[in-house]
Amino acid sequence: MTLIIMAAGMGSRYGGLKQLDPLGPGGEFLLDYSIYDAVKAGFNKVVFVIKKENLELFRETVGERIEKAVKVEYAFQDIEDIPENGSIPEGRVKPWGTAHAVYCCRKLVDEPFAVINSDDFYGAEAFECLAKYLSQNGADNTGIKADGAVPHRYCMAAYMLKNTLTENGSVSRGVCLDKDMNLTSITEHTKIERLSDGRLINTEDDGTQKELNENLHVSMNCWGFTPEFFNTLEKGLKTFFDVNKGEKLNKAEYYLLTAVQDEIDAGTATVKLLETDAKWFGVTYKEDRPKVVEAIRKLIAEGVYPGKLWA
Repeated sequence: MTLIIMAAGMGSRYGGLKQLDPLGPGGEFLLDYSIYDAVKAGFNKVVFVIKKENLELFRETVGERIEKAVKVEYAFQDIEDIPENGSIPEGRVKPWGTAHAVYCCRKLVDEPFAVINSDDFYGAEAFECLAKYLSQNGADNTGIKADGAVPHRYCMAAYMLKNTLTENGSVSRGVCLDKDMNLTSITEHTKIERLSDGRLINTEDDGTQKELNENLHVSMNCWGFTPEFFNTLEKGLKTFFDVNKGEKLNKAEYYLLTAVQDEIDAGTATVKLLETDAKWFGVTYKEDRPKVVEAIRKLIAEGVYPGKLWA
């Protein structure tokens, strides 16, 4: 099984390449802990999705210290790596979103794989759940449709909204609806924050506010897929370029949750929600950093992690 780590984005709100900010006592980055947990769960290859110009930086700071524990490869999220019907509008420099980031790995991955962000802490339970589901996926026939066609079987680590917040600003989360823990819809909420009175509010683009239940399941971009998903991304990107034209294309992005939702709606995939009680933490804002450092120290003191991961 392969772990794909999306690490091509610069953290604009954080102010820099936050993926390579040392947070552990041995100089570990947040993604080191995800890799450590994934390897323990059974993943045996890591693919970093990065900008090509950051290759040597990643290789020297991350790759060389983990390659003795797991196979490491690099995929480049290149704005020009698009289907034949695509075109790049003048002035576009930003890649095409999270679905495009995974699409750029298609030549390196031909086995079940997980996808995560590089700047989130997910907890060991998430990787254990993903590994178990992906390893059993081929033998699970519960999703066979009446006509005998077997939909793709994907999965997602589902976090409770209340466990994924920061005190230092708003967050974006994919809010999930399900039937018997099978995902039915996922909707991006881009400005969720807890008010002083304790309520959780999402502010829409037009300024309207909606209160959210803190126990809702949300996506933290912690997915499990089979290789067929690359075909979905190919078709989805072709549609993306057909639909978005002119100035609209200059700003548009193709997201993982969009690709997943399209398969659910078409009946070509099921997505099992794997509930975890783990508390997320990450460095969305610079002000988050001290609490993340303290959280890691606490986990080390509790024996969850060694003081130096790759010693």
